[in-house]
Amino acid sequence: MLMGLDYIGKTSFFEDNPPLPKESGYAILLGFGAFFSVVTTVLVYLDKHANGTVHTSEFFNTAGRTVNTGLTASVIVSQWTWPATLLQSCNVAWRYGVSGPFWYASGATIQVVLFGILAIAVKRRARTAHTVCEMVLAR
Repeated sequence: MLMGLDYIGKTSFFEDNPPLPKESGYAILLGFGAFFSVVTTVLVYLDKHANGTVHTSEFFNTAGRTVNTGLTASVIVSQWTWPATLLQSCNVAWRYGVSGPFWYASGATIQVVLFGILAIAVKRRARTAHTVCEMVLAR
């Protein structure tokens, strides 16, 4: 049996007695949101005045062209392995053993490789393009 008999039919782990009231949850959510908004605004202000960075739409779209290959690769991997993929990988491991997740991931690796090849080809033909419309114009 996967689940204990104590939890069958229960709607809450805390048995209708949550650890915090609803108002505290909203206060925490809004407090963190406001805090990080203020911190981001202060950092952008300092960057503008201390470094003399001019923030344009191109700077926003390309991150000032300072993103290296490692960060790009980590973004692709993090977007590729979202929670449903991890859950399915665990299911495949349960069903087929240790090699199951490897073969499950191998099928999706082809898409990532093809996307990388496509991105390199687009960058060679349209170096300054940022949007799909600019890529079509360069074509």
